[in-house]
Amino acid sequence: MSADDETLGVYGAQAARYASFTDNIGDDPHLARFIADIPPGGRVLDLGCGPGTAAARMAQAGLVVDATDAVPEMVDLAAAAHPGVTAWIATFDEIAGVELYDGIWANFSLLHAPRSAMPTHLAALRTALKPGGRFHIGVKTGSGAQRDGLGRLYTYYEEEELTELLTAAGFTPRGQWTGADSGLDGTVAPWVVIAADG
Repeated sequence: MSADDETLGVYGAQAARYASFTDNIGDDPHLARFIADIPPGGRVLDLGCGPGTAAARMAQAGLVVDATDAVPEMVDLAAAAHPGVTAWIATFDEIAGVELYDGIWANFSLLHAPRSAMPTHLAALRTALKPGGRFHIGVKTGSGAQRDGLGRLYTYYEEEELTELLTAAGFTPRGQWTGADSGLDGTVAPWVVIAADG
């Protein structure tokens, strides 16, 4: 599995709290931009969907949404609370398919995978994306890997490294944004979001 058991356990135990924490993602300008770039009625993948807040917003916009997460409690929330979202349990290693999606939303999910696995995951996602499809990825910036105060394991990336990984996987980065926000553990961390074409 790409994410370790301790990380998955934290998300399982904190599922309800995390759902409340992410309630405002529907107002995320990056999500709005992603949705606007998808053809009407297009099919999208929410990778590491958590409680399904972003997936629900995509479905409300008329998109066909597949949502995956490795945490059963998160999938239950995503499937139960959001009509129009098809959610199932899957790890990053289980992403498969060829030219299925008009867009893939990987918002602060792949940062829980080991650095050594990132090229493989990105290559699988590129294969699953239709030519010219939109890919969104968000990660926390920095170097190395470490656990946060809740025990979740994070892999940190500098902007240049992430751009190089995306390019090597066959994506064409077309925009990036940086910022810093407080996470579930209460710690403010810098991040980068990159929009890319398949």
